[in-house]
Amino acid sequence: MKNKDRTLFILFCILPTLAIFSIFILYPVTQVFIKSLYSSSGFGSNEEFVGLANFVELFKDDIFIQSMKNTGFLMLVVPAITLFLSLIFASILSFGDLREKHLYRTIFFFPSILSFVVIGILWAFIYHPNMGIINEVLNWMGLNQFALTWLGSKDTVLWAIALVMVWQAVGYYMVMYLAGMDGVPRELYEAASLDGANAVQQFFKITIPMLWEIIRITIIFSINGVLNISFVIVIVMTAGGPNNASQVALTYMYKQAFVNANFGYAMAIAVIVFSVSLVLSFISNKITEREAH
Repeated sequence: MKNKDRTLFILFCILPTLAIFSIFILYPVTQVFIKSLYSSSGFGSNEEFVGLANFVELFKDDIFIQSMKNTGFLMLVVPAITLFLSLIFASILSFGDLREKHLYRTIFFFPSILSFVVIGILWAFIYHPNMGIINEVLNWMGLNQFALTWLGSKDTVLWAIALVMVWQAVGYYMVMYLAGMDGVPRELYEAASLDGANAVQQFFKITIPMLWEIIRITIIFSINGVLNISFVIVIVMTAGGPNNASQVALTYMYKQAFVNANFGYAMAIAVIVFSVSLVLSFISNKITEREAH
C-alpha cells in the first residue's frame, strides 16, 4: 500500500509539469514536423499534402543554402571566440590582483541582461557609416581607408554581426567560469607553483581540467544560443542584407512564413534547423565526453 501511495504521489507531482511540457513543447514541435509535409499559405488556409517536396525544394534554394552557410559560420566563430575570451577574462578576474574585480564583473556581465533588440539597435548606430562611433574614431585617427560600411558590405557584415554576438555573450559565460574557478582549491595552485609550474601551465593543467564539465555545458549552450540570438540581431540590424549576405536560417524561415505566406516551406526550414542543432549538440557532447576521460 505504501508503494502504491508513493507512486500516486510522484505521478501527482510530475503530471502538471508533464502536461505543460506536452502542451507548450511537445505538441508544437510535433505540429512543425507534420506541417512541413504540407503546402500551406497560413493558419486556416487549405492545406495540400506534398510529402517531402518542401525538403527537396529547400536544397535547390540558393538563398536557403546561403543562409545555412551563414548560420554555420556564426555557430563556428561565435562560440569559439566567446568561450576563449570568457575563460581568459575569468582567469584574470579570479587570479589577478585587481581591486576593481566586482566592478569589472558587473561591466562584463551587463550586456547579457540587455534585450537583443536594444543590442541590435545600439550596434546598428555604432556601425553607421556616417554617424557611427567606429568610423568617427577611424577618421579622427586619420585611418579613413579603414572606415567601411560595416553592415552594407557582404565582406564585413557577418564579422560585424559575430562581434555583436560575442560582446553580448562573453560576460555571461565569464560569470559561469568564475563560479567554477572560485570552487577550485587554491592548494592545487600553490603545490603547482612549488613544483615550478608557471601561470600558463597551471591554467592548462589545473584550471581547464577542473572546469571541464562547465566548459562542456557552455559549448552546447553557446552553439544553440547562436541560433536564437542571430535571428533577432540579424532582423534588427540588417534584415538579412545586403543581398542575403547576412541571411541566417531562422530569418529566412520567418521571411517564408510571414512575408511570403509559405508556411509549409518555413516549417521544413524549422525541421532542418532543429535537426542540425540536435546533431551538433550530440556531437559536441560526445567529443567533450571523450576528452573528459
